[in-house]
Amino acid sequence: MRFRRVWLLLLLLPVPAVPRHVAAETPASGDCGTALAVQAVSAVGVTVADMDRALAFYTGVLEFEKTSDIEVSGDDYERLLGVFGLRVRIVGLALGEESMELLHFLAPRGRPVPADSRGNDEWFQHVAIIVSDMDRAYEHLRRHKVEHASSGPQTLPQWNQKAGGIRAFYFRDPDGHFLEILWFPPGKGDPKWQRSSDRLFRGIDHTAIVVKNTDASLRLYRDALGMRVAGESENFGTEQEHLNNVFGARLRITTLRAGSGPGIELLEYLAPRDGRAVPGDTRCNDLWHWHVRLRPVTAISPMIAPGHEGRAVSPGVAELGGGGWNLSRGLMFRDPDGHALMLAEP
Repeated sequence: MRFRRVWLLLLLLPVPAVPRHVAAETPASGDCGTALAVQAVSAVGVTVADMDRALAFYTGVLEFEKTSDIEVSGDDYERLLGVFGLRVRIVGLALGEESMELLHFLAPRGRPVPADSRGNDEWFQHVAIIVSDMDRAYEHLRRHKVEHASSGPQTLPQWNQKAGGIRAFYFRDPDGHFLEILWFPPGKGDPKWQRSSDRLFRGIDHTAIVVKNTDASLRLYRDALGMRVAGESENFGTEQEHLNNVFGARLRITTLRAGSGPGIELLEYLAPRDGRAVPGDTRCNDLWHWHVRLRPVTAISPMIAPGHEGRAVSPGVAELGGGGWNLSRGLMFRDPDGHALMLAEP
């Protein structure tokens, strides 16, 4: 099923549009007298082919805790997710203060993650999991025979003032989704990650998405949705190449945050520019589907307006009535690069 391209601006009334200079300066708490259109990043979702296998990996290897396990079907969920005749098992997971949700479409089944997916393809998305000890975490993953996506853990060079000393490693889950473990040196990252912890896997810092044009993405995430720019850097060199497993990788990286929850990190490949676009017929049951669930400040009110190109997934606001997913209303759409966002009210 192919969704008509639309010019989409989501206004969360009565919150006014946030000017660029205000949004960029808004603190993480949002306590500055300016209302944020997006109150929180509630969860990051991903579609899996086999729920039991995925749960064994996320809970048994990565130490997530299962918080809910439901099965949904019917018109309201078809409207929300844009898939006719669906029946979906949805499992909520928690790692520290952050949440993921796994979706297994019992019907209809979608397509697998392309076997030749690369770090600069525009369907790339991952969650970055903070670890307390990179060497110990890497050895833990090796014992569980995870599939490498990086050649090994990388330490970003000290000449990169904004990213120097950060350690990271990319790997894949059983469905081929990219994941990252991440360690921040003192003085970098959210201060909460500097607090001591006896947990090896501590929480989710952000979800990263590949975008064609950062400025175009900022018009949606910053200017329309009111997320603040929390960090910017330009990363390149052999360490970045081996982290992303993309020769010649040079990235413009922009991190956005709402009032709470993981950040959204925009990855624009300045080089190479040969990443493939998200297929135009992507649906939520395809295994490369990820979504970011956002909690708005006020009631969802979609309208069509020029300036923010995207694709509707939901034909309108789905009234869920606080059903099994514990959502009362929801709306899903895709950003200019095809990444799915869900505005949802509890």
